[in-house]
Amino acid sequence: MAGLTALGFVSGSSRLHRWDPRFKIVSLVLVSLASLGAGIPALSVACLLSLMILIRVGVPPGTLFKDLKPAVFLLLLIFLARALFTSGDPLFLLGPWPVSREGMVDGAAVCARLLLVLLAGVTVKASTRLSEIKSAAEWFLKPIPGVPEKRVGTMLSLIVRFLPHVLDQARETGEAQRARGIENRKNPFYRVIRFTIPVLRRTFLTADQLALAMEARCYTDNRTDAELKSNRSDWTLFGSTLLLCVGLVMF
Repeated sequence: MAGLTALGFVSGSSRLHRWDPRFKIVSLVLVSLASLGAGIPALSVACLLSLMILIRVGVPPGTLFKDLKPAVFLLLLIFLARALFTSGDPLFLLGPWPVSREGMVDGAAVCARLLLVLLAGVTVKASTRLSEIKSAAEWFLKPIPGVPEKRVGTMLSLIVRFLPHVLDQARETGEAQRARGIENRKNPFYRVIRFTIPVLRRTFLTADQLALAMEARCYTDNRTDAELKSNRSDWTLFGSTLLLCVGLVMF
């Protein structure tokens, strides 16, 4: 059975939960763009603020760190790659490879940007229902001619819905393999293959079952979507986000 994950919706009544999802999506895009021109100090403060907001939304810290562990591992690999293969003044040797000061600074900045975008995206996902994400996506795509906004909105909501499901599948597969002594295998490629294939297979089977269930229930794109409306409080919160983005770029 699926458990609570950091990529799932967390029920609540906070101001962020009540915020218009259109503003959330625009704010996520603005924060992502602003992070490109931000320095490490500003990015560090923004990441800490995003983490505090995410915990305030209702995501338990233990669940957050556990579910984002693969992303943290990927960030570490990116940092090492930047530190080892960016030319500059060498600080020390990591085996036969020199680690440069410029590489460490560049790697830290890249990882901080990715971490900020990741935390901001998880915050939006944890505070927004799938129906609201779908309605917001349709609202943005509706003025574009030739784009089936309702179908695209449905596809987007299904993709977001499957993220916590894939995490559940990966966790269950990992626990099953550890129970069977997979860690005794010294070949890392064998372990990766034995982990990846079952996860992909179970994910594709679940997607196929979902498609069959939607067809059996005569699912159509013409459905009643969540009502979208904004008020002064939404604009005030959006203004605070704009100030944050300006602060990121300037500092």
